[in-house]
Amino acid sequence: MDQDERLLHAASFGVAAVAYAAHRPDYARAAIGWALEPAPGPRVLDLGAGTGKLTATLVALGAEVIAVEPDLAMLTELRRSLPAVRALPGSAEAIPLPDASVDAVLAGNAMHWFDMAVAGPEIARVLAPGGILAGLWNLMDDGVEWVAGLARVGGSAAIGPRDTPTSWRAETADAHLPKTGAAARFGSPEQAEFPHGQRRTADSLVATLATRAGVLVMPEREQEAALSRIRAYLASTPETARGEFTLPMLTGVLRARRL
Repeated sequence: MDQDERLLHAASFGVAAVAYAAHRPDYARAAIGWALEPAPGPRVLDLGAGTGKLTATLVALGAEVIAVEPDLAMLTELRRSLPAVRALPGSAEAIPLPDASVDAVLAGNAMHWFDMAVAGPEIARVLAPGGILAGLWNLMDDGVEWVAGLARVGGSAAIGPRDTPTSWRAETADAHLPKTGAAARFGSPEQAEFPHGQRRTADSLVATLATRAGVLVMPEREQEAALSRIRAYLASTPETARGEFTLPMLTGVLRARRL
């Protein structure tokens, strides 16, 4: 994906902010706990916070949370659902916080959108000494046969290489590094996966996949065709054809310490 495509995909979510809030999953608590384990204190920045999926779980775990989100529609939804959280407009490349003001920066399904040549120094600036940067990604467990079939039918726009455990480690291993020759601001990363799941119906899973960036930027006719294929697959699969089911998932985490 070139820079223009990356920006187009990153900017696609605002039109689906309400659907995003309704259908995207939260994150496994064990994954968040592991991400924060080495942090020197409780102050956490949720960067690229979207509608607050990660923010809400951080609050429930007792962290002192600030949320920063560039898309105003997403930010409005976050403020509506979490009115007690300090939520600010801003981006990974321009964080509206003072130096050394947080102990950890977490990004839920967002770090791959950051321009780390610019965002890396910004994140390092707001982190206290010894602070932690962690990216979290919710993955569909394609080790389960029907999920693997869904990935094949949905195609990479709906279920991409960062969305399944088969390839997410390779896809995100250098997400903390600048793509230019700039100096790294974070040490050697660690990666781990944690079991997770989401209760869905066929209709609500289609609605979830419709909030993926690759689907949101499709021409309308292509989008309808892709979602129709997915709907037909779910209707023909015993595990998903009737009523509610648990979508098998993992939360994958990459964490690195500020140098």
